[in-house]
Amino acid sequence: MFQGVYTALITPFKSDGSLDHASFEKFVEWQFNSGIQGVVPCGTTGESPTLDAEEQLWLIRCAVDVAHKKKHGQQVIAGTGSNHTGKAIKRTQIAQNAGVDAAMLVTPYYNKPSEEGLYQHFKAIHDATDIPLILYNIPGRAVLNMSDGLIARLAELPRIVALKDATGDLARVSTLRMLVGAEFVQLSGEDMTALAFNAQGGRGVISVTSNVAPKLCAALQAAWFEGDINACLAIQDQLAPLHQAMFLETNPGPVKYAAHKLGFCGMNLRLPLVPPGDATRRAMDEAMKKAGIIE
Repeated sequence: MFQGVYTALITPFKSDGSLDHASFEKFVEWQFNSGIQGVVPCGTTGESPTLDAEEQLWLIRCAVDVAHKKKHGQQVIAGTGSNHTGKAIKRTQIAQNAGVDAAMLVTPYYNKPSEEGLYQHFKAIHDATDIPLILYNIPGRAVLNMSDGLIARLAELPRIVALKDATGDLARVSTLRMLVGAEFVQLSGEDMTALAFNAQGGRGVISVTSNVAPKLCAALQAAWFEGDINACLAIQDQLAPLHQAMFLETNPGPVKYAAHKLGFCGMNLRLPLVPPGDATRRAMDEAMKKAGIIE
């Protein structure tokens, strides 16, 4: 159902803080034209905590409209998670009505629910909607780290079909695979280890780097599934400095700087996030040159 590279989209803002609608639509079109398998609006990289309901709906609808216009079977996975179960249900229902292919649900942050609370949270969203759901495990931001046992229990629900794993723990791909089997899709949430993640049984990546290097990220995934390991390693070497530089400061500061450098949007972020400092910008410039996306 899901395989390859999915771009965790940035959200362009104007200097006054409002959505830059034209830049977002142009950016999504470029992503699809570059060969990625799908896009993920309203996730962490899209600064989802700062988006209101109307903005989220517009971003999701725009991504769906562009996908339908392209007619290449590319997918839209909407970030609809929240630490408020009722709000997550409403967001997921709205995204479903907008025509998305799936919704991505981050673990509830700040409240720190028990394992049973986590199960009931995701089950409530599952039972209130009809689209495929992707769990999003990111303990670095949400504090909670979902156990293999909990994920396996949730995978028994018919529409919880995949996991975005941003733990960086490559061993978990195998340990979870032993519990849920190969049909349950595991997607990496960390660009640097995405290739190794596939080697353990992963099916692709929800990527930050593909915001600015979509063709290379798509080529790496394609080479993997075609069995061309030498091509994979060559592309990985080309992208590795960029993967590293993307997280020298809090995401999406560096990637937004890179998108700005490529002319796709302004460098504007919503507080409390701020643009990256000079050292990070220099590192990003060098990494983008290494990747061949700027001269």
